[in-house]
Amino acid sequence: MDEYRASAEAVKLVNRLRRVEGQARGLQRMIEEGRPCEEVFTQLAATKAALDRVGMLLISLKMRECLVDEDDGEEATREGVERALDAFLKYTRCVK
Repeated sequence: MDEYRASAEAVKLVNRLRRVEGQARGLQRMIEEGRPCEEVFTQLAATKAALDRVGMLLISLKMRECLVDEDDGEEATREGVERALDAFLKYTRCVK
């Protein structure tokens, strides 16, 4: 897990999540200010798209993790492929 935290991909993920967090705060502010629904929906769509990009980056990292045998760095085992597929399917069920 420590190598994951220190990776360049993890830094990208955290930066993207911070951006999404800012967008969510912007949505809250827009609602509190009573901004027009078109503006709110535009911001909502942008926030959702940004979160989807985080999800895709995260799932690609998880796939790579699952598809490399942790013990010897060799190609994926059947179990690793199943874990990767399971992670992918969990994500795609929530994205519509």
